[in-house]
Amino acid sequence: MGATDLAAIEAERQRIRDAHLNPERARSTARGVHHVALLSADVERTVRFYQGVLGFPLTEMIENRDYKGSTHFFFDLGNGNLLAFFDFPGLDVGPYAEVLGGLHHLAISVDPATWRDLRDRLDAAGVEYMEESGVSIYFRDPDGARIELLADPLGEMYGNKVL
Repeated sequence: MGATDLAAIEAERQRIRDAHLNPERARSTARGVHHVALLSADVERTVRFYQGVLGFPLTEMIENRDYKGSTHFFFDLGNGNLLAFFDFPGLDVGPYAEVLGGLHHLAISVDPATWRDLRDRLDAAGVEYMEESGVSIYFRDPDGARIELLADPLGEMYGNKVL
């Protein structure tokens, strides 16, 4: 694999910004993210992790309408945002994999004091993580999905307004 031409990448990024980033942007047609759905190999293990370690309350468990016997369950992420999971008993979905078009990571905003508390809770639970820039913690959930806890406010990223 050859060297990456960073100047060409930045020039292309700037071209896209100039063509598509409008400071007077139109109002979005969406109301917000209803939920993000991930897969779970073990419902109780997932509940223990997300509710017990991270403090995201379990809000509901219903049968998945598309797969009998599958559980569709939800956690409260605050501000009307939900994180959902499915299990698929009897279906071999294979191990978690980051693929093109798949999930790279899910970033969840928490206030700075909560961020520090959650870092301590991850330590106490023996969860390995990588801390970045004093505001991000990256770790894997029990099924391998990469999660980021971000101490930046919603709509900001590393001091930049993104919304």
